[in-house]
Amino acid sequence: MSLLRQHLIDPEICIRCNTCEETCPVDAITHDDNNYVVDAAKCDYCMDCISPCPTGSIDNWRMVITGYSIEEQFSWDELPAAIDHGEEASAESQQQEANEADASEILKVAHSGESGKVLPPASAERPYINIYNRDKPMVARVAGNFRLTDAESESDIRHIILDFGDRTFPVLEGQSIGIIPPGNDEKGRPHLVRLYSVASPRDGERQGTNNLSLTVKRVVFEEQGKTVRGVGSNYMCELKKNDEVLVTGPFGATFLMPNTQTSNLVMICTGTGSAPFRAMTEYRRRHLPHAEGRLLLYFGARTPGELPYFGPLKKLSDKFIDKQLVFSRLPDAPKEYVQDRMISQSNKLAGLLTSEETYVYICGLKEMEKGVEEAFESICTDNNLSWPEIKLTMKRTGRYHVETY
Repeated sequence: MSLLRQHLIDPEICIRCNTCEETCPVDAITHDDNNYVVDAAKCDYCMDCISPCPTGSIDNWRMVITGYSIEEQFSWDELPAAIDHGEEASAESQQQEANEADASEILKVAHSGESGKVLPPASAERPYINIYNRDKPMVARVAGNFRLTDAESESDIRHIILDFGDRTFPVLEGQSIGIIPPGNDEKGRPHLVRLYSVASPRDGERQGTNNLSLTVKRVVFEEQGKTVRGVGSNYMCELKKNDEVLVTGPFGATFLMPNTQTSNLVMICTGTGSAPFRAMTEYRRRHLPHAEGRLLLYFGARTPGELPYFGPLKKLSDKFIDKQLVFSRLPDAPKEYVQDRMISQSNKLAGLLTSEETYVYICGLKEMEKGVEEAFESICTDNNLSWPEIKLTMKRTGRYHVETY
């Protein structure tokens, strides 16, 4: 009897963020309206998907005689129990151990960065991951819900503060948490966990308090003549003070900031993608206000009234942070996007890109990623540098990070 070591995704833990499917180089991961699954016929055990997964749901395996089909996996609400193949499998035990040893070695290579995997900064604090899940969530209390955008703006973005009382919920700048919306979907199943980046530093929204903040945009759009309201975002934006919220996580082990005074942080974002950068900036402001390393922020929005944290950002000293606030819908002005401003400051960015102390972070809508990449390519070309080489080196040393959605 020949056993197959099949790679599976745990549907109870998976938050359907699509990271694994985007990462898989052989298109072995796919999804339907219910689950993300792995095609056993395509999976080559490269392990590329393991490290980026924020919840660990991707790191599950079963020894099987016949692999579970994609259709079977789509129907699961939980992983099937491991099958005991008994004495028939004894002849396979050595091979299984060898396979697991091979997998371990592959993971070591992945974490070394030799295959271009996502690595955290070497000096980053070690994060806690997935302490709380759907079966064992943390209960938080809403301490505040404030609108950040102008009242007349179409974009309703909120700053929401969650308090954990006397219970511990450790997070680092760059990590995310999961929120469980109440109720069921149209198929009668509990709503999926929604993921939100933490917008406050590790020591709380208010320093020394056991709370954190989130930056949440209300999602409402028209589809086939009907108004569609995002379940998670509308639930969050309508929360009132003292409401209780079920929280999972924390998630994320790579999009972290370095803990060194000499590090330069180049932060590029749009909209709610500013959340992790607010956390990083606040940590620097509180604990390393005179750090040697530079803070450089490229922040795009349609107008100042739609740019989250516009007022507080304007109050920060230019000596502390270089703020490039870019707007695409100003009256009597040409459209400008973050990549345009980056190219206009080619020399400044080229100098930073050649420094081993520089870390690049990109966060926001996925559409911005291509433009930012092209901007870096243009900047490097204009300054006789190779962007592919610089990017690969930065990835290998945990200095290049992208979170788009």
